[in-house]
Amino acid sequence: MPTFSSFVPPRRVLMGPGPSDVSPRVLEALSRPTIGHLDPAFISLMEEIKQLLRYAFQTENELTMPISGPGTAGMETCVVNLVEPGEKVIVCQNGVFGGRLKEMVKRCGGLVIPVDDPWGRAVDPEKVETALRAHPDTAVVAVVHAETSTGALSDVATIAALARNAGALSIVDAVTSLGGSELRTDDWGIDAVYSGTQKCLSVPPGLSPITLNDRAVAKVRGRKTPVQSWFMDLNLILGYWTGGAQRSYHHTAPINALYGLHEGLRVLAEEGIEKSWARHTANHHALRAGLESAGLTFAVPEAERLPQLNSILVPDVVDDAASRKALLERFGLEIGAGLGALAGKVWRIGLMGYASRRENIDLCVEAVETVVREAVTGMPHVQ
Repeated sequence: MPTFSSFVPPRRVLMGPGPSDVSPRVLEALSRPTIGHLDPAFISLMEEIKQLLRYAFQTENELTMPISGPGTAGMETCVVNLVEPGEKVIVCQNGVFGGRLKEMVKRCGGLVIPVDDPWGRAVDPEKVETALRAHPDTAVVAVVHAETSTGALSDVATIAALARNAGALSIVDAVTSLGGSELRTDDWGIDAVYSGTQKCLSVPPGLSPITLNDRAVAKVRGRKTPVQSWFMDLNLILGYWTGGAQRSYHHTAPINALYGLHEGLRVLAEEGIEKSWARHTANHHALRAGLESAGLTFAVPEAERLPQLNSILVPDVVDDAASRKALLERFGLEIGAGLGALAGKVWRIGLMGYASRRENIDLCVEAVETVVREAVTGMPHVQ
């Protein structure tokens, strides 16, 4: 058996689509001693996490908690609990993750009513309204708030209102928007929202915060068919997360990961949610100014642009993969490639959570400008 050394990861500046840089406070919290998942002290921590998540989601929903799993686990939890076989579900798609929602709805036996928009554009609420008029028996409307694959931000407040007025529930993907873009779950009347920890919360991946209002909970409680997934059945999970001192065993929670989430949410609360939204917007403007001065172009129209996930058109003379490799190896900077229809066409530059800082913007602009200049001139940059 060979001898293995302890793994020491290289130092990177994470400015891709996620994970984002983790706050040092969160890293310290992750290293604290593990206790049992039914320990009274841990149960107190769970209650604080729920309160902090309500602040992040801007909700008073009792059912607000983290699912053990990445953002996709939160997506699947909402879909399998709120969609029954044979129900019509309007699914908005303007990128990869709207497509993932479609696939999950199909696997639950739902009948997908597609509302499609071009990649790099926001979802058009008028198309949703048209679909609801054509299908008045729609049970659920599902939409991605911040489409991570393109950097487009959609008007989920309007879409949620359309769903409610039509008697349908709304499911909103806020994986990349939570903590970074305005999201007001209660004020906007959204029925179910899911997110992830590795974006604007600056916590490692592995947990998916969700929140469901009373309308959504009533749908879960009143299902005619069992929830497709045992692990994600909220009827079972609620006994663990909302059972107080008498809570029942469901699964062994990721204790240390929850320490990290608690600390990341504390950081957000200390800054203030509206100040966090404003910081992400201001830093987007600074990044935009630097990249546009270098001759680069954004793929998403400004009015539909997600501040914390910036899609930049790759110049024709630049090799996408080679340039990203150079950024990683020479500057320790990670940015993301395009996905799906935008593969090879865009770079996705994240400004999320702890990574949304001025020094990161300066590094990114200088590094990207350097690799583009070298590609254009064929000459290495000389300091």
